[in-house]
Formats: sequence, structure tokens, C-alpha cells
Amino acid sequence: MLLQNKNAIIYGAGGSLGGAVATALAGQGAHVFLTGYHLESIKRTASKIEAAGGKVSIDQVDARNEKSVNDHINSVLHTVGSVDISFNAIGWQDTQDIPLTDMALEDFMRPINIALETQFITATAAGRAMKSHKPGVILSLTATPGGIGYANVGGFGPACNGVEGFSRNLASELGPYGIRVVNIRSAGSPDSRPFREALESGGDEVKGFLKKLEDDTMLKQLPLMEDIANTAVFLSSSMAGKITGVTIDVTAGTTSALNYKVTNIAFLKSV
Repeated sequence: MLLQNKNAIIYGAGGSLGGAVATALAGQGAHVFLTGYHLESIKRTASKIEAAGGKVSIDQVDARNEKSVNDHINSVLHTVGSVDISFNAIGWQDTQDIPLTDMALEDFMRPINIALETQFITATAAGRAMKSHKPGVILSLTATPGGIGYANVGGFGPACNGVEGFSRNLASELGPYGIRVVNIRSAGSPDSRPFREALESGGDEVKGFLKKLEDDTMLKQLPLMEDIANTAVFLSSSMAGKITGVTIDVTAGTTSALNYKVTNIAFLKSV
């Protein structure tokens, strides 16, 4: 197994994507420590992992509270001796589908504050633990607006930009200690809970939106949760041992307005 004898902390493990990543890491031999604000959702993830024979522990942790995060990491270190993988997938409480010129400052700033606050708290805590014990991997997650301009995403786009920049800077500081820091950029997974719930309640309008997202990709399909989880497994393994300080794009090649009519480039004519 790729992650045998590795210990992984997952923040937001009760969410669909956090749970998928935790399950994939456990499936490759890691002992996963699931954390979240609400224990019931974490327990559901833990039950699936246990049923598959994986190693799992659960704890209630507030990923936006330094003491809560540090106390939990110290507990993990006391129990198993190392933190080898850290992945933060908590929600950012973003407001979207409102033009920036019409958006309230509070709604714009909320995802930026939450994203950078939780990433700083959890990633630096993991970095300190890894510096003191043994090197590991710190992973984060953003989405398409981190790489291109995207209308009507409010503060979510700048939040993605901030997390990606923070990940690069932290990687440059922790690299000399052998610690890798990598961000994963997704295009949104149609099998994740937010998309499933939107489809159930939004009908044809949501289907049309998903079709546009798919058409905006080079592969004409969106990444599933399994694709993100498999990427997290790879990045956590020794096979990615020289990858750090970058954002790995798992958007299926999303680019601005790819689904619009292709424009003829007049000055590139064959002779």
C-alpha cells in the first residue's frame, strides 16, 4: 500500500469530499484521524472506513480555533508519534451568484477570512509537528476561480487565490525541512453533496449550469470526488516526493469561455 504506516489528519472529514479523501487515504494504508465540528457526520465517514478494514479515529475539532487544532495534533503525536499528512476540506460559507458591485462587504469577506484563517491555523500546526518529528505533506483544496477570472463567485475566487498563494509561500519555508506543501484545484465534483442537493432542488436550471461547467473543460467532463481523492493519495505518497509549492490542476482542463464559438485568428494564415 502506498501510505502504509502513515498518519493523516483530515479537517472537514464529515463533508462529502473530505470523506472521500479520508476513505481513499485509509484504503492505501494510512491511519486517518477524522475531525470536524459535528461528530455525527464524521461518524458516518468513519463507519465506511471501518467497514472496509481501515484504521480510523474521530475527534471533534474546530479547524478555526488554534487551541482546538494544536491540542488535537499534540494528542495524535502522543498516540502515534507523527503527523504525516494534513488535509483541510472545511467549508468556507461563501455567497455566490451575486455581482461584486451588488454584494455586501460581509458576504464578500466571509470566505476569504474563513479560508485563510483555517488554512493558516491547520497548516502551520502541521508544519510545526512535522519539523519536530518527521517530514510530511500538507494539502489544501481550491477550485477553478483560483486559476481564471470567474464572474459571480463573490469572495470565493479571491479566497482560492489566497489559499494557493499561502500554500506556495509555506512550501518555500518548510521545504528545507523536507516538508511538502501542495494545493489541489478542482472544478467541482457533480457527485459531491452540494451538487447533488442542488440537482435535487434546482432541476433543469442546475442541469444547464452543470452542462456549461462541463463544456468549459477540455475533456468535456467534471472531475469526480474519486479523481480528487486519488490525486490526494498520489501527492501524499513517495511517488510525488519532488512535488511541492505548486497547485495541481484537476479541473479536466477548465479554461475561460472554452464553450463559446472559436474565433478565427486572422494573422495566422497558412501560406
